[in-house]
Order: sequence, then C-alpha cells, then structure tokens
Amino acid sequence: MTLAIQADDVRAAAGRIRPLARRTPVFTSAGFDAEAGARVFFKCENLQRGGAFKIRGAANLVLSLSRESLARGVVAYSSGNHAQATAIAAKYVGVPSTIVMPEDAPRSKMEATRAHGARIVTYDRFKDSREAIAQSILKETGATLVPPFDHPMIMAGQGTAAMELLDETGPLDALITPVGGGGLLAGCATIAKAQQPAIRVFGAEPEGANDTFLSMLAGERVSVHPDTIADGLRAPKPGELTFPVMQQLVERIVLVSEDEIRAAVKFVLLRLKILVEPSGAVPVAAVLFRKLPTGIKSVGVVISGGNVDFADLAKM
Repeated sequence: MTLAIQADDVRAAAGRIRPLARRTPVFTSAGFDAEAGARVFFKCENLQRGGAFKIRGAANLVLSLSRESLARGVVAYSSGNHAQATAIAAKYVGVPSTIVMPEDAPRSKMEATRAHGARIVTYDRFKDSREAIAQSILKETGATLVPPFDHPMIMAGQGTAAMELLDETGPLDALITPVGGGGLLAGCATIAKAQQPAIRVFGAEPEGANDTFLSMLAGERVSVHPDTIADGLRAPKPGELTFPVMQQLVERIVLVSEDEIRAAVKFVLLRLKILVEPSGAVPVAAVLFRKLPTGIKSVGVVISGGNVDFADLAKM
C-alpha cells in the first residue's frame, strides 16, 4: 500500500517551516533515567512557538498555499494547540483565520488563539460535529481547511520534530510520541524509520482515549468516546491517512492511566523544571512507568506541548 507521506516530504517540510517553527531543545535528566531504567531524551515541543508541536504541520500546509488560496483565509477545528498554530501561521502570512473550538476547551488555549487574531466559533463536542461546522464556513467563505492531523502536509510537518531529535541524539533504540489522530506519530515514524531503520517506534495513549490501540488490534479504524484529561488526544478515531502509516511503521501503542499522566506532569515539573500539559505527559508516563518492552536502553520522547490552565495544573 502506498503511504500518504515519505521521508522526503518530511525533509522538504523542514525547510519550508523554518521561518515559523523553532528548533526546540533536547533535555535529559539523570533522575528520570534512574526511574525509567533507560537513557531518555526529551524533545521539548512544549517550548515551541505556540507552546506545542502543532505549528510544524500548520506552517507546512499554510506556507504551501497559493496567494489566491490564502486570500480567502483558512479554517481549522481544534481543542487548542492546532487552533493556536493555525492562527499563528495565518497571522504570519497576513490572512484571516476561523477556528472551530469546543466550548470546554482549556481557557488558556482559547484565549491564546484569539490573541493571535483568529475568529473563534464554539460548539458542544458531545452534540455537534466540528467537521460539519467547518464545512459550512468553508462553503460560505471559500477558505482552505487546515485539518489537525489527517493531511499529508500536516503529517510531514509534524515529523520534523523527530528529524531534529535524531539529528541531535544520534542512534536510539526507540522513539515514542503521544497519539491522538496520529499526525505526529505517523510523521515521526516516517522519518525515524528512514533515518534509523532499526529504531523501534511506539505511540502512547490514555486508557480513556484508546482508539488507536484498539484500531491496531482490530486491523481497522475503531471509534471510541474519549474521556481523559489529555484534551489534545481526544480524537475519536485515528485518521484515514495516518492509520496505514502507523500500521506499517509503529510497533505498538501503549496505554497509561489518568493517575500516571498526572504523576508524569508533576515529575517533569518538579525534577526537570519544565511545564508539560497532560497530552504531552502521556509518552513521558509510558516511559516513566516502564510500559515499553524490556531491553530498550535509549529512547527519544516527543513532549508534544505545554499549554495547561493553571487551575488544572494545581489539581495535578
């Protein structure tokens, strides 16, 4: 089966997004290594522009559009991080953006998105279809949709996080990222396996949002009703384009509990002195609580973001 992206797409994205996406640092912690039983390298996308990796994919798509398409603006739907990323990219090229966001999206993410000039349309995620709302706006305006994960340009852009990580660390036994719709994991797996064919690639999901875990077991996309504090991983099922990539290149999806997610947020805040949102803490928890197969001595972890409301952080 021909996959939606190849390694060269990720390499091309790296050049395209350079004006907008930062090359984020890679952190290590002897204390974390001791707890995890492995040498761990954290790709800190929580320090990325907009506070998350999402600017990579959004910038790759927006900066590839023609002037004619850009003039009609862009539309996205997101619980927060992709919303901010699309708004930042649209502001950079000077075009309007409309973002469809759930009413219960974290206040910090909604306010940050609005601060970048986006028009926000809210919906009830338990009753309404964000896709249908976005399609209505697209029909009315002629704008271009910037989807959160299921698009080759989005996937390729997200993969640049792993490309930077491996360029800095050299060979690793394993790589793990969080997985919602699968854009980050698919993109990272594509470039990681091309650069280091022996690397083992894993995804991490909350137990309450285990659609990709179940889909990998079933061999087809399975839908769930996500229930997790990791708001960025609440996609009900993996993407049509991302899933085949994960099937072919990802060894396993591992699951973590809500308590393990909270513990990971607290651990990296107190020990590494960095703030990670619950979604970004999911792969951290997987490594911290030794959910990966034995024998892995070095692992790269993509910390996807650091946008979390203070009140929610205090509860953790």
